[in-house]
Amino acid sequence: MTLLSFEIFQTILEQGSFAKAAQILHLTPSAISHSISSMEEEIGFPLFIRGKNGVRLSSAGEQVNPYIQKIVSAEDALNQAVAQMKGLGAGKVSIGCINSVCLAWIPDIIRSFGEEHPQITVEIYQGSYSDVVEWVRNGTIDLGIVSEAASDSLPFTELTEDDLVAVVPRGYMPKSTKMITPEDLKDQPFVIQQDSCDIDIIKYLDEYHLQVRANCHILDDQSAIAMVEARTGLLLMPRLGLINPPKDVEIYPLYPRHYRKLGIITLSDDFMSPAATEMASHIRNFVAEYMKKDEKKR
Repeated sequence: MTLLSFEIFQTILEQGSFAKAAQILHLTPSAISHSISSMEEEIGFPLFIRGKNGVRLSSAGEQVNPYIQKIVSAEDALNQAVAQMKGLGAGKVSIGCINSVCLAWIPDIIRSFGEEHPQITVEIYQGSYSDVVEWVRNGTIDLGIVSEAASDSLPFTELTEDDLVAVVPRGYMPKSTKMITPEDLKDQPFVIQQDSCDIDIIKYLDEYHLQVRANCHILDDQSAIAMVEARTGLLLMPRLGLINPPKDVEIYPLYPRHYRKLGIITLSDDFMSPAATEMASHIRNFVAEYMKKDEKKR
């Protein structure tokens, strides 16, 4: 197996198609097929399962995929390091994140990072926790920002603790209410986000044995808040997702306090490219300053 065969493997995985991989790599379809066939013959198992909707990894392909990604990442890191040594300073870094992080942090991160490193291209992928983890594993992105509860044993560098809060329609709770307890949430209607987006909320509900009566099953934070505003139910969510909440809702801290740990995940810290390493450092510094400012606001 050669480095080119590993690059072909990765491109097929990213594109979900042998034909698209051939176009991107400027190779003939027969060259792509021959390369994969040679890998499969050497390994002794099929790597891809062909179907009408494209290709996906076989069980053997899933097992060897992390090792191939490390090799490809190491080559990319080497090329960027050599470029820096030559004074070119060029590079590319791709980030995956969930909705709340994308809204609260990413715009300022892109702007400030671009001012410091205009020669580095930044790509952003937004998705659920499970999407971000999968993108890291298959090499689509260099690093992801997720909750530690969703990191799936990938290397995790903590950024901050993000408190969970309750969002309720205005006037729904007694005026004396200062915080929300598990007892307050019993037998209440809920607006629930998908498990892949809200794993920390699911853990909270399970810990206190709260039976959820869900009227709405929503994907993103803003839509969920809109459902609360329409008085369809209560919402538990991380504070970071509360970007300019509407006036017709009220926000309460939880008691006892619960929070998610947000951090950076990578496939391997040892094989991060210079651009990805620089971005990870930039994100850590940005979040530290962001949390200081947020604390002062409160």
